[in-house]
Amino acid sequence: MASNIRELLGQDGESLLSYRAKVPAESLHLPGPDFVDRIYALSDRPTPVLRSLQQLFGHGRLAGSGYLSILPVDQGIEHSAGASFAPNPEYFDPENIVKLAVEGGCNAVASTFGVLAAAARKYAHKIPFIVKINHNEFLTFPNKFDQIMFGNVREAWEMGAVAVGATIYFGSPESGRQLIEVAQAFHQAHSLGMATILWCYLRNPAFKKDKDYHTSADLTGQANHLGVTIEADIIKQKLPTNNGGYKVLSSKENPYGKTDDRIYNALTTDHPIDLTRYQLFNCYMGRAGLINSGGEAKGAGDLAEAVRTAVINKRAGGMGLISGRKAFQRSMKEGAALLNTIQDVYLDKTITVA
Repeated sequence: MASNIRELLGQDGESLLSYRAKVPAESLHLPGPDFVDRIYALSDRPTPVLRSLQQLFGHGRLAGSGYLSILPVDQGIEHSAGASFAPNPEYFDPENIVKLAVEGGCNAVASTFGVLAAAARKYAHKIPFIVKINHNEFLTFPNKFDQIMFGNVREAWEMGAVAVGATIYFGSPESGRQLIEVAQAFHQAHSLGMATILWCYLRNPAFKKDKDYHTSADLTGQANHLGVTIEADIIKQKLPTNNGGYKVLSSKENPYGKTDDRIYNALTTDHPIDLTRYQLFNCYMGRAGLINSGGEAKGAGDLAEAVRTAVINKRAGGMGLISGRKAFQRSMKEGAALLNTIQDVYLDKTITVA
């Protein structure tokens, strides 16, 4: 193992690197060089979709490993361009976003219609494009939280994209409409030969109690299950930080959802690898890949946090990491180095599935 990975894990290193999961990995469909042939090819996905998926798996430093490292930059809409790019103004220029993904050895770059269109003729044949087709528009006053379509799937296909991405805010009042829209868009994407990635997020102020249950393993797990039901090829999910959201939110007066005690005492513990593995259970035991998000940029500890997330994802049986703000809110050289260090976790054969 690269010494810097162990150093970056710090005092958590032993717990994360040697942990034996509550539920053994034998029941999982794990990432590997043959994942498209072994798993995706057995489904009803059209042949061109398999080609697009293979393009994703076949590019960048992780090519041929079965793992994915994706640079996502849709924050100019989701968090406002000023708040996202003021720390490093060169990324107001769309070409530099794509350059970072190339320099960082990523499998693909995921961004907006506008960003990728601006650089399409120069880069669409050099690195796989993933077009994010819906966003939460962040200018309405007061702020609202609703994913709306910014374009259609055919536009992404005409741009040369190999995949589309979309977000659903599960748990929100708008989630029913979003689910229908995204399900229809994903079906069209598959019909055109593109892969599909779902940002499978929770959003409801009621989910914040004594803890923030937006990252509860049981609730995010169910969101993942809904996501794979509409045939997302890959699920993007936040790393779980707790469990028991169903129990906290439900009461005799206001029952919420359904759960089972075995989720908490037979399938999980409070260890982050077990919590993330439960998320993977809900991706049809790994038949759809699970990539976790790298989280917001906080400064000096970003590299250590990204490595920790990558180790947890890999050891749980996940398929990779999608990290944006930690990479682009610093210089291109530093951002590429951060992405490379995340990739080193997946290339390190001594870091095994728990």
